[in-house]
Amino acid sequence: MTLPDTTTQFNHVSYLWDETKAAELAGDEVALFIYRSNLLGADLRLTNYGGGNTSVKITDKDPLTGVETEVMWIKGSGGDIGTLKKSGCAALYLERLRNLERVYRGIEFEDEMVELFNHCIFDLASKAPSIDTPLHGFLPFKHIDHLHPDAAIAIAAAKDGKRITEELFGGEVGWVGWQRPGFDLGLQLRECLEEAAARGVKLRGIMLGSHGLFTWGETAYESYINTLEVIERCAEYLSPQTPNGGIVKQSFGGAKIQSLPKEQRLAQAAKIAPILRGFCSSEKKSSPNGGGGGFMIGHYTDDERVLEFINSNDLEKLAPLGTSCPDHFLRTKISPLVLELAPDQDLTNVADIKATLAPAFEAYRAMYTEYYNTCKHANSPAMRDPNPVVILYPGVGMFTFAKDKTTARLASEYYINAVNVMKGAE
Repeated sequence: MTLPDTTTQFNHVSYLWDETKAAELAGDEVALFIYRSNLLGADLRLTNYGGGNTSVKITDKDPLTGVETEVMWIKGSGGDIGTLKKSGCAALYLERLRNLERVYRGIEFEDEMVELFNHCIFDLASKAPSIDTPLHGFLPFKHIDHLHPDAAIAIAAAKDGKRITEELFGGEVGWVGWQRPGFDLGLQLRECLEEAAARGVKLRGIMLGSHGLFTWGETAYESYINTLEVIERCAEYLSPQTPNGGIVKQSFGGAKIQSLPKEQRLAQAAKIAPILRGFCSSEKKSSPNGGGGGFMIGHYTDDERVLEFINSNDLEKLAPLGTSCPDHFLRTKISPLVLELAPDQDLTNVADIKATLAPAFEAYRAMYTEYYNTCKHANSPAMRDPNPVVILYPGVGMFTFAKDKTTARLASEYYINAVNVMKGAE
């Protein structure tokens, strides 16, 4: 099966390519790669802030030998494709990167490979290469996009995601099951591509189970269009619209409760926010990624997508399941805390409300501590602040807490992506 020819008509993703702007960058593949990256990162349905990575392979003159050599430019570790600049990229000798396979000792030694990436640096001003670098390096395509689109992850996280992917794309999008990103996963992507070629199938992408999507092209524009088309097809599959007017299953099992009117929601949020902030600021442990380390800053949203989820019959079942993408997990922790309060709960007596909520926060901290102790290794970082990052108040909205306002807002955006994924997967 082949998807439709290049089109600028999309219903579920944003087509932002500007031919005039692209023409100004013609001949500079790195500039076009950055331009493409910025366009993809501008649509939060395609990837989260700081999530995903993009790359391009070019030929450049080796400053030591003067000989033309293959170089891969890729988003540096911790960067954001939506705001990416050349200074935020890593440039590596491609042959050196691939030759690391000779010294790779197996999946138990993944961490030592990240340090070896530094021996492959081409541009001395490079940012640190990310753990996803070999995933791009072992694929032969010139331009590659690795994104975490809501629609694709909804399929990738479904229990029958592999079958759906096969049927939806007629075999033109491969499947690699969940595994922690690293060197071995890069080898698996290469193997997936080679196995398809042996069957006479030319892949246009690979779905990573419970993770995301890889797509590619030989030009920046071909990669951009291919990426949009694959995600568009995923979103169309998940769309509630049925061609024959059939009955569509209600999202999240339908509404269990109704939201308060807007003004009342905001009033309730204003009353309870300081109480929640106090609980989330109570454990002063050092913490990466915005958790703990002192007093927290809160963010509140009553986005319609959030309200649909938190007011639903399936909230109790879905909220504890955890996240479906590693990027979501890093920002939102493994699960939210759901408040067992009526939307119109009287919040005037702060002492009573604190006494009501205290057991829930204590239980969450105990759960998170047990989770950490169960999963930790000898070289694991210290446990993060055990308080929740995401707090859901049915009928009112969602609160997120972090060390600063930006990080709290980003956690909110990430959980909305997680809600979108759960909606599609369900």
